[in-house]
Amino acid sequence: MDTSKFSFKPCVLFFLLIALSVSCTKAPATKTGKTTKPNIVIFYVDDLGYGDVGCYGATRVSTPNIDKLASGGVRFTDGHSTAATCTPSRYSLLTGEYAFRNNAAILPGDAPLLIDTNQPTLPKMLQKAGYKTAVVGKWHLGLGDGAIDWNTEVKPGPLEVGFDYSFLLPATGDRVPTVYLENYKVANLAKDDSLRVSYKKKIGNRPTGRENPELLRYPADGQHSSTIVNGVSRIGFMAGGGSAEWVDEEFPQVFTGKANEFIDSAGDNPFFLFFSFHDIHVPRLPHDTFRGTTEMGVRGDVIVQMDWTVGEVMGMLRKKGLEKNTLVIFTSDNGPVLKDGYEDEAVDLLGDHQPAGIFRGGKYSAYEAGTRVPTITYWPGVIAAVESGALMSQVDIYASLASLVEEDLEEGEAVDSENILGALLGKSTIGRETLLEESETLALRKRHWKYIRPIPPGSRIPRWIDRGKNIESGLMHEPQLYHLAEDPGEEKNLAPDHPEIVAAMEKELEDIVQGVTH
Repeated sequence: MDTSKFSFKPCVLFFLLIALSVSCTKAPATKTGKTTKPNIVIFYVDDLGYGDVGCYGATRVSTPNIDKLASGGVRFTDGHSTAATCTPSRYSLLTGEYAFRNNAAILPGDAPLLIDTNQPTLPKMLQKAGYKTAVVGKWHLGLGDGAIDWNTEVKPGPLEVGFDYSFLLPATGDRVPTVYLENYKVANLAKDDSLRVSYKKKIGNRPTGRENPELLRYPADGQHSSTIVNGVSRIGFMAGGGSAEWVDEEFPQVFTGKANEFIDSAGDNPFFLFFSFHDIHVPRLPHDTFRGTTEMGVRGDVIVQMDWTVGEVMGMLRKKGLEKNTLVIFTSDNGPVLKDGYEDEAVDLLGDHQPAGIFRGGKYSAYEAGTRVPTITYWPGVIAAVESGALMSQVDIYASLASLVEEDLEEGEAVDSENILGALLGKSTIGRETLLEESETLALRKRHWKYIRPIPPGSRIPRWIDRGKNIESGLMHEPQLYHLAEDPGEEKNLAPDHPEIVAAMEKELEDIVQGVTH
């Protein structure tokens, strides 16, 4: 292996190419010379692995709508979420900064709003550029500023961080409250049906998975064995609110309907739609339309369901004549997981399907499958069909879109976001030079090299990922170094052979953590 090419010095040619690519990727101009701003749709799927869709190699599940995006746009082979879990990735996408800067971790269902209302955000930036903004689907970034009274206005929330409209699962499908929140109000909640939530003790008289396992559709682990709703036990306790309860099987129709209503209502305004899927997160309860459409059980079926949803929204864009003026970004919040709280046969029926493709690990993991996810950009007439090996992170969407809509970022805004617009639009093969991956530890990519920071000496290696999720965590007391071009499966640890590379990458990683710029 030639290690002489491993250098941390900036390359003049690199920056020249970046400048040239960005200069060619401004928003298109009309015949009168006036710049038009494209609509922007981000499809943000939950727990979708690199190998879970057809255009990334899946053969046991059909995803024609996603494959169509890939066949007409940029299909990234080295695209990443910022973290191997959902809340941190969502935080980074919307703020342009790494989640560890705000100690962001997976939140309980009653957590306060994680994003400070004074903080710059992607939707706020787009609002300044004249965009109408909406978030539809899973939120899981906290709500309110303390104890939440679900029977009154629930705020601050998405509207305070830059969205004009929101229709949400307040947290996730496996957490209470199992109700929709539209803007500030729980949807369809009757005045005489007070809703209460507790993550500390049982409240009300609803059955729980722990006390009434005979009522469950499928068994759940201890964490997911509290209040039963729709035959599935959830995390946390809920009393009342029956008038507002969701039905999990209706998610695709409900969320698609709200997303398409927003698109239809945008008028002449450019719009930004953040479609944040619940699929393919647990509990997996596909609509009858999709149940049994694969041989992989409910996990395969909800992948088909998710693909249908993409097709329905794309259909609305075409119906409105907007497809050719809309930038679509399709990606996932982290890598795949099969067993995540429920025994729904996802493991038993997997067959030869490889959710992570050739990569090691999955959700929660420091290995590549934790953050390397399907990533596609699509914009007919602007983006040509191409496969791109550019290294990119979702944290870069913020700065890249700011460049696209010609909004200057202020000092301290989106501090970790890099402008890789040229790569997103397929005009350049150059993405990031370095990339940080968050899990239970931190890892650093530098081109084909990957360094995984060891956990502190003497500390116990947590086994809940390896044992409870059946996923290799990647946590060790020793440093790990892999050359992904030769070893994409991260099988051969080269750290003992290259201590100088380990030392250099550890220093660069720590500089990123400390905010040191080069």
